[in-house]
Amino acid sequence: MRTLFRHLFSAEKLIPERMRIGDLPGTRQAYKDVLTIALPSVAEMVLVSLVGSIDLMMIGPLGPEAIAAVGLTGQPRMLLLSVFFALNVGVTAVVARRRGEGRQKEANEAVRSALVIILLLSVVVMAGVLPFSRQLMALAGAQADTIDLATTYFLIVSSVMPINALTICINAAQRGVGNTRMTLVVNAVSNVVSVVLNFLLIQGRLGFPALGVAGAAIATAIAFVVGFLVSLHSVFSKKSVGRFLHLRLSDSWKLRKESVLSITRVGGSAMFEQLAMRVGFLIYTRLVADLGTIAFAAHQVCAQFLNMSFSFGDGIGVAGTALVGQKLGQKRPDLAMLYGKISQRMALIGAVVILSTIVLLRYPLVSLFTDDAQVIALAGSVMLMVAAFQPMQTSAVVISGALRGAGDTRYVAAVMLLCVALIRPVFTYVGIHFIGLGLFGAWSASLIDMAFRLTAVYKRFNSGKWASIRV
Repeated sequence: MRTLFRHLFSAEKLIPERMRIGDLPGTRQAYKDVLTIALPSVAEMVLVSLVGSIDLMMIGPLGPEAIAAVGLTGQPRMLLLSVFFALNVGVTAVVARRRGEGRQKEANEAVRSALVIILLLSVVVMAGVLPFSRQLMALAGAQADTIDLATTYFLIVSSVMPINALTICINAAQRGVGNTRMTLVVNAVSNVVSVVLNFLLIQGRLGFPALGVAGAAIATAIAFVVGFLVSLHSVFSKKSVGRFLHLRLSDSWKLRKESVLSITRVGGSAMFEQLAMRVGFLIYTRLVADLGTIAFAAHQVCAQFLNMSFSFGDGIGVAGTALVGQKLGQKRPDLAMLYGKISQRMALIGAVVILSTIVLLRYPLVSLFTDDAQVIALAGSVMLMVAAFQPMQTSAVVISGALRGAGDTRYVAAVMLLCVALIRPVFTYVGIHFIGLGLFGAWSASLIDMAFRLTAVYKRFNSGKWASIRV
């Protein structure tokens, strides 16, 4: 057993001698390096997902229609934000590489350029989309009993899109330098505000009006504003002077050609990835929504646990992204591969724990969200498939993050196009309409997608071809 453990987890076994450029850190030090960045990031990502689940629990008493309505807004919102997520993949990769190269000035120029671009784009997107909110919710699959609630929630939350997009950008830059403690603070403060306001506004407590789904949306919008103010403080305050990331209003905010090209070189492919992924998820969600309100409510409850486990993997993946980028900046591709593999091993261990918890406690966990017997019965059964997701999903998320940190976003985009935009919707349609498996057909398609995705990104990472990509 000890020999097997050493073969799978020790630093010297993960990197063959023929690939080494210099000395490797000891196994304990290597895992410590990853944990230093990963722990705050995991806490942050899981906290965000947990608060999202708490929000749904608070909405749950309003009925399956309310749960379904809020769930329907998720993919359209992510689709609109996809362009900003893509640019921020470029921000993280560029800042991480500049940190490794010791080029502080260029890193801060890149962040300023990204903030200007994102501000302008987000205002245009918001102004162009909000008037068509109802049509977008209908496209997402909203039925007569959910479209009014979904439209209300979407309108309110999307009205602060520029603020949300700018916060994401600043957090992406902080992750690039490995300052995940700050992004944890930003999201912790924002989410505490969200939970408190949800408590006050959804059902009306302590003299506040009972606004239902609209109250949940208002709480989320205010929380985004608070998070934005905290993130601004992290890079503009006097305390940030001397840190690698520090911005001032007196700095030049003109777009720098080199910075813009560096970000878009990485972010362009990531944008294609995000669009492919979001369109695929939107089609998938629409197919599930057509199964009816009960089935979609059960799907939404199960998705909360999948999102939470995804957040765990994504949190560890942040460490892999940052360290891969930094080590490539230091001309140590062997260390970049080492830290990518260590991140994946850590995610796999966590996945086993999550899997066991879901299998053993699936019905009590589902009951936290709703007391509807039909939803509980259906969701409890599907949770077994959620458990099966865990090892594949966490590993795929971490390895994909490592490839993005290296700037290999074109390959990841191609994988997402194939798996999420093609394999998942096609197999979902077949599972639902030809085989007649209903919600189980949709989740089976997701498992097939994830298996293909993991195989593709793991093979690419092991090839080492990403080490020569210029950022």
